Amino acid sequence: MTTSTPQATTPATAEAEVEASAPSTSSDVRFKDLNLDSRLLNAITDIGFTHCTPIQAETLPFTLACEDLIGQAQTGTGKTAAFLITAIQSLLEIPVPAKDRFASEPRVLALAPTRELALQIAKDAEQLCGYTGHNVVTVVGGMNYDKQRDQLQNEIVDILVATPGRLIDFLGSQDVFLDQVDLLILDEADRMLDMGFIPDVKRIIRKCPAKEDRQTLLFSATFNQDVLNLASMWTGNAEFVEIEPEQKTAERVEQTVYLVSEDDKLTVLANYLKRPGVDKAIVFANRRDQCRDLEQNLLNQGVKVAMMSGEIAQNKRLKTLDQFKRGAIQVLVATDVAGRGIHVDGVTHVFNYNLPENAEDYVHRIGRTGRAGQHGISVSLAGEDDSFSLPVIEKYISQKLSAIVPEEDLMAPLAKPPIPRRRGGGGGGRRPSGGRPSGGRRPRQGRS
Repeated sequence: MTTSTPQATTPATAEAEVEASAPSTSSDVRFKDLNLDSRLLNAITDIGFTHCTPIQAETLPFTLACEDLIGQAQTGTGKTAAFLITAIQSLLEIPVPAKDRFASEPRVLALAPTRELALQIAKDAEQLCGYTGHNVVTVVGGMNYDKQRDQLQNEIVDILVATPGRLIDFLGSQDVFLDQVDLLILDEADRMLDMGFIPDVKRIIRKCPAKEDRQTLLFSATFNQDVLNLASMWTGNAEFVEIEPEQKTAERVEQTVYLVSEDDKLTVLANYLKRPGVDKAIVFANRRDQCRDLEQNLLNQGVKVAMMSGEIAQNKRLKTLDQFKRGAIQVLVATDVAGRGIHVDGVTHVFNYNLPENAEDYVHRIGRTGRAGQHGISVSLAGEDDSFSLPVIEKYISQKLSAIVPEEDLMAPLAKPPIPRRRGGGGGGRRPSGGRPSGGRRPRQGRS
């Protein structure tokens, strides 16, 4: 969402980043013209938003009319708010009497591929539910299992935000039931496919009402044939909305590629981090073992650095992210999976220690800087192993990248020798892993 008039930032709005870094462009459609419930509109107004972003303007007329929808939009376009506004309006239009509600039976289910994204969705939902009283519960791996189970067992759940693996756990133990779900939301479907979550998602959807008896919203940054096949299985007569980014890469991000040997990458990175103006940086690497080595080597050079990857406990990741936001940590080292949850304003630099294998991940990485109208710098370290990725990325972003030899100061010997590189291992991988009244559903409009 975007705002036409800057508002004073409150702690609530700073924490619950309801697409706070969305593009500056907005549509002519105003939220107050969408016939939203006044309680929901009041929450939107409190956040300081007035006009819809293009994805919101295009999707909300369909989703508020209870149509299934397949939406293609990049991160930061406002899609999270679009599906949450739909969910909350749905709950308000057809309230179910308390006597007909049972614990462990959510009415809205939002699935996300990563813990960080799920937690962000839940924060946004809580803020938008500020005047409605709806209960938002989050179930994700790496956080207190017993607390999540207690919430499911003892609370009336209106909106459940979940990652597939943890939700499968609770379905197996019969701590949650999905037969009362009126609205199913699948966010970043392409990422779920890439991470191998589709078998889990299929099991989850089989526990939900049939697609004719629920509304389904599916969002994805890209739609290859595999994603389209899944979308056709899970939705019925769905509307398709595609919002092409004005540019695939942020216009405010200055992109540089340094041609270096693999052995010189650490030297160039560590020296660059000492340059003035590198206040808050994210370093992306393709594998967890590379992240571990980078963290240790940068610590060895006196850099205030911490690692974000799937192997780090969730409470520690949240603490690390908070320290990064506050400036107590200068550098985050992250994999792509962990990096998808990093939405922090004020990131001055993004470094690609390796070029990603997927060109879309390059766009996502450098999009962590240059946010909210600020200038950002992206630096990629391209060695021999990256030679095949560079042309693919340039073709994808329709832009020739500046590839240069590092300046003399970047090749200065390091104060301490690097720690010997780990061998083998380190890829991504995922973690191991009745008689109730329906209470009524909204009429399905436009269905045959």
